[in-house]
Amino acid sequence: MSFSSTPPSSCQTQLELTPEQLTRYSRHLILPEIGMEGQKKLLRAKVLIIGAGGLGSPLALYLSAAGVGTLGLVDFDNVDLSNLQRQILHTQDEIGKPKLDSAERRIKGMNPDTRVIKFPTKISSENAFDIIRNFDMVIDGTDNFPTRYLVNDACYLLGKTNIYGSIFRFDGQATVFSARGGSAFGGQLPEGPCYRCLYPEPPPPGMVPSCAEGGVLGILPGIIGVIQATEAVKIITGQGASLVGRLLIYDALQMTFRQLKLRRDPACPLCGVNPSIKQLIDYQEFCGLTKPSSVVGREPSNAKEVLPVISAKELKEKMDRKDKFLLVDVREVFEYNIAKIPGSVLIPLGELPNRFEELRAHEHEEIVVHCRSGGRSQRAIDFLATQGFSGLRNLTGGITAWSDDVDPSVPKY
Repeated sequence: MSFSSTPPSSCQTQLELTPEQLTRYSRHLILPEIGMEGQKKLLRAKVLIIGAGGLGSPLALYLSAAGVGTLGLVDFDNVDLSNLQRQILHTQDEIGKPKLDSAERRIKGMNPDTRVIKFPTKISSENAFDIIRNFDMVIDGTDNFPTRYLVNDACYLLGKTNIYGSIFRFDGQATVFSARGGSAFGGQLPEGPCYRCLYPEPPPPGMVPSCAEGGVLGILPGIIGVIQATEAVKIITGQGASLVGRLLIYDALQMTFRQLKLRRDPACPLCGVNPSIKQLIDYQEFCGLTKPSSVVGREPSNAKEVLPVISAKELKEKMDRKDKFLLVDVREVFEYNIAKIPGSVLIPLGELPNRFEELRAHEHEEIVVHCRSGGRSQRAIDFLATQGFSGLRNLTGGITAWSDDVDPSVPKY
């Protein structure tokens, strides 16, 4: 996929601030570290934000308010009611609409100086270079491992600074990956490690719950996103000490910050002494994630074969036919109290290793396992398979799909 020509800066190279801009940015202009020249750098800057959700919201709002001239936004999702607890770019009136459209309205309402370039697509190995190459820096606001590795690799190969942040439950992290010195701003950044130096291998699929499965404090992305935005402004204006080579860790429950030193790994396949990664790869495969096409839609080879997945509508049909099967819910008790599928047996995933014998009578029968969206249930199926269970099927999309496709009265959370 290719995108349009280089995003133009909102200002000419020899920029002079208008009277309105002098007023708008007056608190920056009186800071000696920023001043007139620093504000002009901000107005000429082109920053790409991957994701218009929890982290992308404070990033977009504060960078626009600071006067960043061009913001690129990559997102392909629509606004959902469950987003509004933390994604402050969006409002109740925007539910069901594309996040990029909602984001653009909020950003332009914040600062008409900011040019918004929208990429309504999922960033991938096929389009990453086209999206990233015309921006000065990238800020990673994503929530999944394949995209984090993709953004890291693309930024390194293109020589772009990558400002990283992540959130989960009450904890957050932030750092700056500048393995090739951040050439867009004069190369003032030191060379540091990349994401692969910090995490050489992705965790096994399903091992790390998503925010949708494990929850997240709504305020947390605001804190981490503002840290990322602060790093962006410092790097653009050439001020202060960046987080290159340092991982900042925030614990909201204890209200503590601590930092770890990061070093480049000489054996890193991307930025090490003898790199083996010189082009973008298949990141779904690298992270061990099964592509939907390899399972969904496959026809059984014989009448007795049981497909490993089942849709919410197919599950409802089985119930209506009164087929014999067991429905197991591996969510937590508090989730079960919010919403449940009739007839399900609750065994939280964490308790399954000590309770799976309760299911032994159904060892060779069909067992449908579900969670909120499908991740934890797949982990449960993988475990039960090692204990000799057969006929295991994962409810695609979990109870969320049940609410969407079968029974809208079941609450979504």
